[in-house]
This record gives sequence, C-alpha cells and structure tokens, in this order.
Amino acid sequence: MLIDIHTHSISATGKKSIQNLYKDFQSIEIGRFYSIGIHPWYFDEDFESQIENLISYANHVSVLAIGEAGLDKICKTDFELQQIIFSKQIQLANELRKPLIIHCVKAWAEVFSLLEKGKVNVPVIFHGFNKSKSLAHEIVEQGYYLSFGKALKKESIKEVVREIAINRFFLETDDADVKIEEIYKLAANALSIDLNSLSLQIQKNAIDIFGTSFLI
Repeated sequence: MLIDIHTHSISATGKKSIQNLYKDFQSIEIGRFYSIGIHPWYFDEDFESQIENLISYANHVSVLAIGEAGLDKICKTDFELQQIIFSKQIQLANELRKPLIIHCVKAWAEVFSLLEKGKVNVPVIFHGFNKSKSLAHEIVEQGYYLSFGKALKKESIKEVVREIAINRFFLETDDADVKIEEIYKLAANALSIDLNSLSLQIQKNAIDIFGTSFLI
C-alpha cells in the first residue's frame, strides 16, 4: 500500500491519501481522508468567519489533520495576520488532538517560535520539504516530521533523506503532476532499499501518527 500524506487530488484505487482542502469543507465525504486548514495564501477578508468555518468541520471523522497552516514571507498576506491565524490553528490542533501539517516559506524561526509558544502537543509534519540537511536535522531534533515530494528528483534532497531517520518522514505528491509511485521510487533509490520495505515503513509511520483506522 502506498500512502500519499499530502495531495490536492482525489486518491486512486489501491492507494491511501490525505487530500488537503483550504476551502469547500462541505465537500468532505465519509470514506476519504482529509487535512483542512487556512493556508497563508488564501485568507479571506472576513478571516474570523473563515476560522469559524474551519472549526465547525475540523472535528469531522474524515479529517485526520489540521493544515496546511503556517507562514510564508513571499506571499502578499500580512505577516502579522498570518501569525495570528497560524497560532489559532495550533490551538485547534491541540484541542482536537489532530496532527498539524505545516507550510513554511522563509519563516522557519517564526514557525518554530509559534509552535513553542503554542505548546504544540500533537505530531507536526513539515510538508514539501526541499531545504538543507542542517534544517532537516533541526526539525527532526525538535520531534517533528518531514514530508518529501517532487524535490526528491534533486540529489541534494536525496542526501537529506539519507541523513534522517526513516521513521521521521512521509512522502507526498502535493499539487505536482507526478504520481506517488514515482516519489516512492525516488526515495527507495536514495535509501538503497526495495519499494516494499519503504512502503511498510511509511505505513508504520502513518499508524504512529494517525492510528490504524487510516489504513483499514
């Protein structure tokens, strides 16, 4: 079984995926799995109602995680407002005991600080990781997880995967035009292990974070 931890597409037969939504939460269906959150790119003018809408759906049985939430210094959204809304989503994840999926662009220190201030007590997954080995180590050492996608085509990211513990990462397609099978092959090649061994390890990681019901 292949697990796509973060995608914007509906999963194909024979795969398990967590589909991310930043709007249209009313489309959530039983039998599928989702992460829902307020992405820093997509704040509404009436962001308070946006937060209330998120809260109203966040406890749905099909919602496994909160996010993607986080901070982004290159988008046009006011950075102070980003921090306020990210903090509220940390609080929501804590209250519901659901993992938190992080989007972070050029705001690592601020994200780490807000996670600490928010006393995050749920698993935290930094999705779409494509940065340095030193940053990867810092994230893992703080008890957080990484998720890798198409960036695994780069040798530098393959080196990152080889550097961190295999029980601290996931694989994803995000919004890329790439199949999860290709991502698994890239990761397996980087680690010099067979696809089955990698698949079983990712399944174990998912059980640790989301419980066994995700894989049934």
